[in-house]
Amino acid sequence: MNYPRPVPDDRSQDLDFLESTVGELDAELLGGPRTLSAHDLAERAGIDIDVVRGFWTTMGLPHADPDERVYTERDADAIDRAAALVREHGLDLRTVITVTRALGHTSDRLALWQVEALVEDMAGRYELDDTSARLLVLDRLASLAPVLEAQLVHSYRRQLAAIAGRYAGEFGHLRAPGPDSSALPLARAVGFADMVSFTRRTAGLGSTDLSQFVQRFEAAARDIVSANGGRVVKTIGDAILFVADSAATGALIALDLADTLGKELDVDRETTTGGLFEGARGVTPVRVGLVWGRVLSRFGDVFGPDVNLAARLTDIADPSTVLVDARTAEVLSADARFVLEPRPARRLAGIGSVAPVRLRAAEG
Repeated sequence: MNYPRPVPDDRSQDLDFLESTVGELDAELLGGPRTLSAHDLAERAGIDIDVVRGFWTTMGLPHADPDERVYTERDADAIDRAAALVREHGLDLRTVITVTRALGHTSDRLALWQVEALVEDMAGRYELDDTSARLLVLDRLASLAPVLEAQLVHSYRRQLAAIAGRYAGEFGHLRAPGPDSSALPLARAVGFADMVSFTRRTAGLGSTDLSQFVQRFEAAARDIVSANGGRVVKTIGDAILFVADSAATGALIALDLADTLGKELDVDRETTTGGLFEGARGVTPVRVGLVWGRVLSRFGDVFGPDVNLAARLTDIADPSTVLVDARTAEVLSADARFVLEPRPARRLAGIGSVAPVRLRAAEG
């Protein structure tokens, strides 16, 4: 078993070991030694030094002195590819910056998420304290990185293919702009699922228990959304934001979230789903708000008045129930799978008076 070296009595030896390990890992992950400066990268790509510095800033990484040799050959290749997006593919520089910022933001969160998961795994499997688990991850990271990288590329390509398929199905038949060019571009079901009494339920939990609680919620919610044909946009503290391409799909997701989370599952359902919802055990119930409307999709997020309305409906929903607005209820009214129960009008902050409708699944 490849544990980290024991911490030596001599602190200087400990630091030497860590510096050596980090140096080897740095060269492994970056494909070689740091032999290039920002000036070298700019000269190779035939671009201004400020563009190079801007690239690293939008990636979310610090930029060093222009003459300091902190970059590798792979860094130079990345700069060349960014420049090629403008020269060879005709993209606007602002678009390249946006694409680069998306990569930096997403990969930063992804790397941290995965490393913390590895730390938790090492600590549990080998009964290590947090520090020892992190040292063990450091020791194992070079061998794990190629597998994680391959899975990342595969997942990314699958997601691109999924987006292409949705766009082809949704817009492929259109040959002219829609009737209202001022409307937000995408028709979507937008839903929020908000944990009930999150503060009370997590008060006093230690770091391990709190981590497991949040992970169970996010994993169970994502599985339910994906299994029903929707997509998770993001998690926001103790809530999850999801979208679907039809009102009915959004309704099925909302009902499944409200019905499943926070409840013990019967054996038959676990068996028929292959244990997909096992993570829902012990997760706090949720309130769900759902709106069928139009949104703007940017920066991996969705925006628009209907997103705000879905969030406000969540605020007034009872635990384990789903609320929709009158327009969404009208769209769903012809579907025999759903029962719609009007509720008294409520005044919602920033929106005004709204007549919410409770959504239930039809019996049988």
